[in-house]
Amino acid sequence: MVARHLKSGRFGEEMARIFLAKQGYEVLELNWRCRYGELDLICRDQQAVIFVEVKTRGSTFFGRPEEFVKRQKQKFIIRAANAYIEKHDLDMEARFDVIGVIVNPRGKEINHIEDAFSPLI
Repeated sequence: MVARHLKSGRFGEEMARIFLAKQGYEVLELNWRCRYGELDLICRDQQAVIFVEVKTRGSTFFGRPEEFVKRQKQKFIIRAANAYIEKHDLDMEARFDVIGVIVNPRGKEINHIEDAFSPLI
């Protein structure tokens, strides 16, 4: 049996994937794993490869989901992104986006923050 928070997380990632594809992004990877952790989505547009962290919540009672990508999590994402860039020998700009997804009986909401944090640690 899969934990409810994992199911909602995967659902939010799928919603984010569909949202980004509709915005014209090319989705390269979903849940890419390496020794530093997992990258939720890796996309590409005309200018950059984009590493997207997706946070899904049922409400904003404790804050917006995108607010939970703290500095420590950003460091893991940056390290994993560097591993992806090296593995695929990419020579293009990288960007780090965050997508907050709220799903509850009243509906769904997606908030896309482009260039949410800097790769400088």
